[in-house]
Amino acid sequence: MLSASEAEAVLAVPDLSLGFGIRDRAMLEVLYSTGMRRRELIGLSVWDLDAERGTVSIRQGKGRRDRMVPIGERALAWVAKYSADVRPGLVVPPDAGVLFLTKEGLDFTPDHLSGLVTRYVERADIAKHGSCHLFRHTMATLMLEGGADIRYIQQMLGHAELSTTQIYTQVSIRALKAIHTATHPGATNQPCHSAEDDHDPERTHATEELLDTLDAEAIEEHVDGEHDDDQHGHLDDDRPPDADPAARPSAANRPSHRTAEPDADPPSASPPEPGTGPVPE
Repeated sequence: MLSASEAEAVLAVPDLSLGFGIRDRAMLEVLYSTGMRRRELIGLSVWDLDAERGTVSIRQGKGRRDRMVPIGERALAWVAKYSADVRPGLVVPPDAGVLFLTKEGLDFTPDHLSGLVTRYVERADIAKHGSCHLFRHTMATLMLEGGADIRYIQQMLGHAELSTTQIYTQVSIRALKAIHTATHPGATNQPCHSAEDDHDPERTHATEELLDTLDAEAIEEHVDGEHDDDQHGHLDDDRPPDADPAARPSAANRPSHRTAEPDADPPSASPPEPGTGPVPE
């Protein structure tokens, strides 16, 4: 997993002077803030985010269980900037509403997204390796360290059950939002403080189960990625698979490879201190 400062270092890598850099920063922020799976990220639509409530609906995720989870105000700000300044230049009519698009105006594939995130982790020079699941693991661990109850983490991750000795308790989205804001280092621009370890054996056991489950998910995601590679081949930084030429837009309808530049100067791309990352204006 990543520490809060290491996560911020990865988030600071995309080139914010480019439209694609703003898009990629928005995707990284969503992964870090929500801990959603890569297939859930690429399945997001523009209607799934509720900025007023600070939530995102994850539809037909793992096991086809829809859920609503909190998303931090910083991640929402980056998605809003991407949606206003970058996405319109990527959309190929008719607009199906997919939130994050490649330069060809297509949906991301899982291996395409994984490759993109992997390169950002490598370029952050933090001596760690990983991809989308790294942010899922990081979100869960940092919220646990911040004092979040196991059941709240379970709700965020979309796990059907955490322990055979625990009865799953559904928590309200309002309570989950409050816990997320209080315990996630990247939820706002205010630093969070780790809770003191209470050495509760039951909590320790539940935490170990949670982390074991995340490790198993990482292995499953890796296997899925290898399957995708076999089907589509490896991808360049932002090139959709060529396996199905009919699915690609014609040259006449294809958007420009250079997206529209934002109206305002982009925020500084220098690595921020934990909890104080730049928020787009």
